[in-house]
Amino acid sequence: MARTSVADVMTRRVVYLSGDTTLDEAAQAMRDQQIGDVVVTHGPTIAGLVTDRDIVVRAIAEGLSPRSTTLATIATREMIMVEQAATVEEAVRAMRERGVRRLLVCDTDRKVVGIISLSDLALLPTAA
Repeated sequence: MARTSVADVMTRRVVYLSGDTTLDEAAQAMRDQQIGDVVVTHGPTIAGLVTDRDIVVRAIAEGLSPRSTTLATIATREMIMVEQAATVEEAVRAMRERGVRRLLVCDTDRKVVGIISLSDLALLPTAA
């Protein structure tokens, strides 16, 4: 069986939004780009990650206004990275150990080159 790397299944389109972006603007960007997450920045630095689920659970369900609440308010600050050459099995193990649904994917210089999510893994063909 061929070894499947993270690079083979990751989503290469990464959308970056400033932490000052409001949740309604972020939700519109996610809709327009057909994605479920954005990387949150503070200047040139990666500051966190926000998913469509985060907007619902951490903001809307808590009564926060999507027009005035910013991404920085609800962002997950602890981000786990995996190198693009890692195997899918290694990515799954990292997700399980850390209890996360997405990992940032980096190159050997630790530059973000993609994101891998549970939905990316669910699309993998299964062995017969």
